[in-house]
Formats: sequence, structure tokens, C-alpha cells
Amino acid sequence: MSSIAPVHEPAVASATSTPAADALAMLGRHLQRIKAAPGVMILTQTMPITMLLFFGYVFGSALAMPGQEYRAFLVPGLLASTAANGIMVGMFQASQDCDRGVMDRFRTLPMSRTAVPFGQTAADLLTTAIGMVPLILAGLAVGWRIEGGPLAAAGAFGLLLLLRFATSWLGCWLGLLIRNEEVAGQLGSATFILPLLSSAYIPTDNLPGWLRTVAEWNPISAMASATRDLFGNASPSADGAWPVAHPVAGTLAWSAVLLAVFVPLTVRRYARGGE
Repeated sequence: MSSIAPVHEPAVASATSTPAADALAMLGRHLQRIKAAPGVMILTQTMPITMLLFFGYVFGSALAMPGQEYRAFLVPGLLASTAANGIMVGMFQASQDCDRGVMDRFRTLPMSRTAVPFGQTAADLLTTAIGMVPLILAGLAVGWRIEGGPLAAAGAFGLLLLLRFATSWLGCWLGLLIRNEEVAGQLGSATFILPLLSSAYIPTDNLPGWLRTVAEWNPISAMASATRDLFGNASPSADGAWPVAHPVAGTLAWSAVLLAVFVPLTVRRYARGGE
């Protein structure tokens, strides 16, 4: 089992510390933690590249969009899946800290209750921004191109990071609720099904009615459609559900809902501990 970075109390235990200083201290702690035990980050960043090669060269030949055309469709979907993967990473990290008593130790320190969850989610956001680079390079290598303008592409990456930040708060709340590293690892692997029930890997046009509805209301579908639209790879589905017919607005709406719900729930759950 990998070790976690030690707690640096002087950075957060000062009587004159502010919520911003506490949050920065926790951000530094989580970045050190990732550096000391990079296994989860490596796994989550290499998996999309593996799926790009597998789906792009194996399943692509069996779809109506063969070869390079399918890979151009697939790369934005994998980026959307990476954004949603904040659920798994956030859940595992928070439950690991709970299981090993780190959260209990943090609660004894005189610091803001928002600092610990914010430090974890902010560190995840930074590492995700860096971790997307290998997938982007792999996509370019297999034929994907950014066909839209630079401002639209910047908007796509901004949406990806916003959704990742929102899903990491959901994952952090789940981890604080579960409080068991092993259980979180098992549940985290189950999140693999979420992109499969979306338009990340395949178009939803030919799905059965009820399944198409589920897929189109999946936040990953809105994110995948938004990135394809902003990157200039495909236009939104005009006859789809509202989130995929208006994918940018849909992604913003899903992100806002997740943040509005799970930021206060996560802070409250952290403050209560194991009660």
C-alpha cells in the first residue's frame, strides 16, 4: 500500500492563519502527496490513452465512423470522461485519509473547515490540467485535430476543468461518507460504466429510446458534445435532449448544480467527521 505525504502542521496551525492560507497549505500538502505516491494519477492518466488505442483501432472498424473519423469523434469523448473521473479520484483520496486517521487529525487543528476539501479538489484540478497533455498528444498522433479557433478550444479546456472540479467535490463527499479505502477502491472501479452510458464513445442516435434518454441526460454526454462542438469536430445533435442540443449551456448547468450541492455537503461532512 502506498504511503501518503506527512501532515505539515506549522503551515495550518497558526493562530493568525486565514482561510486562504489554510487552503493553500492543504493544496501544497496534496500536491506533495501526489508526488510521493503517484500511482492513482498515473493510472487515471494512462487509462484514456489505452482506451483511445483500443477503441480507436478495434471498435472503430465496426462503427459507421471508421478509422480516423471515429478517432476524431473519440478523443473529445475521452477528454470528457477524464473530466468525470474526478469522482473516482476524489472518492479514493478522501476515503484514504479518513481510513488512516488523517482527517481526524486535521480536524484538531485550528484552521478553516473548507481548507481540507478545497486543497484536495484544487490539487486534483492542477494535476488534471497537466495530465490531459499526454492524451491530447496521443490524439494528435492518431489523427485528431482541433478544427475550431483558439478561443473556442480554450473554452473547451475551460469546460473540461470546470466539470472535473465539480466531479471531484462529488467524489470527495463520497469518500468522506464511505471512510474506507478498500470499499472506495471497489466503488471507484464501478464508475467506469458512466462513460459507457453516454455519447463519449459512441453516438446515441441508434440507442433504444429509454437508453438514449439516459445517455443524453448523462453530464458526460453534454461535456463530450460541447468539446466536439468547440473543437470543431462535430455539431450538437439538434434532435437530442436539451443538454446535448445545447451542450455548452448543459455542461455549465451540470457543473453549477454539482458545485452548489456537493461543496456545502462536503464541508459539512468533513466538519462532522465520523458522526
